[in-house]
Amino acid sequence: MLSSEALDCLFRQARTANGWLDKPVSDQQIHELYELMKWAPTSANSQPARFVFLRSSEAKERLRPALSPGNVDKTMAAPVVVIIAHDTAFHERLPEFFPHNPAFADMFRGEEKRAMREAFAFRNGSLQGAYLIMAARSIGLDCGPMSGFDQSKVDAIFFPDSQLRSNFLCNLGYGDPSKMMERLPRMPIEQACQFL
Repeated sequence: MLSSEALDCLFRQARTANGWLDKPVSDQQIHELYELMKWAPTSANSQPARFVFLRSSEAKERLRPALSPGNVDKTMAAPVVVIIAHDTAFHERLPEFFPHNPAFADMFRGEEKRAMREAFAFRNGSLQGAYLIMAARSIGLDCGPMSGFDQSKVDAIFFPDSQLRSNFLCNLGYGDPSKMMERLPRMPIEQACQFL
C-alpha cells in the first residue's frame, strides 16, 4: 500500500497545471518517466503509444497553428509538451512483444480489420497516455493534459505519411501555484458506479 502522501501526490492533491514556473525538465527526468510508465499494462502487451517530447521553442512553435486559442500561451510556456500518439500498425510488432502467441497479430491484418485495429490502438494508447501522467506525477512533475487542438493539423505537421495518429497533448513541468484553478467537483460513487 502506498503512503497517504504518495496517494496525495498521484491523485488527491494533484492538479492540472495551467501555468508554469521557469524551471526546466531534464532529459534524465524524461527517461525516468518513460522507464516507469512502460511497465504498465496494455492489451496483449501491444504498447501502441508513441510519445513526441517537444522541448525547444522551435518544436513548440511548429505545434502553435494546431492549438486552440486558450491553450497557446500555457503550451508555449511549458518546459515540455508531449504529443501522445498511437501507432495504427502496432500489430506488426506483436510477435516481438507477445511472443507466446505470435499469430495473434493476424487478427489485425487486412483492410477489413482497419476499424478494429485503430480502435485497439486508440484505446491502449490512451491508457499509456494516462500512465505517462501518473509516472510524471510520481517523479514530481506537474501535468497539463489537453484535447484542445486540431488533430489533423498535428498529424500533418508531425506525422506526415505515417501510421501514427495523435490522441492528446500533455504539458509537463513545474506548475505555477498562482495559476492553478480551484479544485472542481468530482462525481460521487453513487452517480458514477453500479454494483451488480
